[in-house]
Amino acid sequence: MNDADAQMIARRVREELARRRLSRQALADMARVSISTLEKALSGRRAFTLATVIRLEQALGVPLQKIPAASPADPLVASPDNLGAYSQNAVRWLEGRYLTLRPSFGTPGDIFAYVTIIQWDAEQGCLVFSEAERLDSSFSQSGKVSLPHLSGHIYLVTNVEGQYRLAVLGRPTIQGALYGILTTLMVGHGSQLIPAAAPFVMLRLKAETEIAFGRIEANHPDYVRYRAELDLVTSDGFAHFPK
Repeated sequence: MNDADAQMIARRVREELARRRLSRQALADMARVSISTLEKALSGRRAFTLATVIRLEQALGVPLQKIPAASPADPLVASPDNLGAYSQNAVRWLEGRYLTLRPSFGTPGDIFAYVTIIQWDAEQGCLVFSEAERLDSSFSQSGKVSLPHLSGHIYLVTNVEGQYRLAVLGRPTIQGALYGILTTLMVGHGSQLIPAAAPFVMLRLKAETEIAFGRIEANHPDYVRYRAELDLVTSDGFAHFPK
């Protein structure tokens, strides 16, 4: 990596830190690099390694390296502008399977638990998501993932003939958990659909972990743990529901 590229990367990182009001120590923790390595690279006293740059890209969710122009025959290497213009390499950290939690709209107190899968779609040139293990499988959603640089949030967008469903999630915690809000439609009186919003949580799944899916009632062994995760949405300031 030449000096010009290193200076460009350092400038981009400093801009992201200032825009997000993020400390260098916090970024170092998110990227799993030492604070000493980060400080020296940003000051020009040590060259950026490729591994460090990739980790910083994953932590910030933005490309830091120059993206080569793709020929018409090549697969898309960056998402459309209206999804945030993110590169595939910069969002690999978000791919995976997640335990997804939200309150039940039909039965107060109950929790719905299912799987959300996020992966790169080469044909569409962006991250896409789909749902599985839903108790109401006919209502399973799929769509595209937007990661705009300005807000620093993650958006799961479903658009079916102009009808939208939207989840807005903050950046992942150290454990890879995502917390935010789901806005959708629920059945009201009769067959009438009405807008609804609720806390929304996505926890990265590990292959060896046994997980309970479906409707989780108050007497279920996992209820207390799932409820505590949903409560973090507001108690830890990931989202706000005005009264």
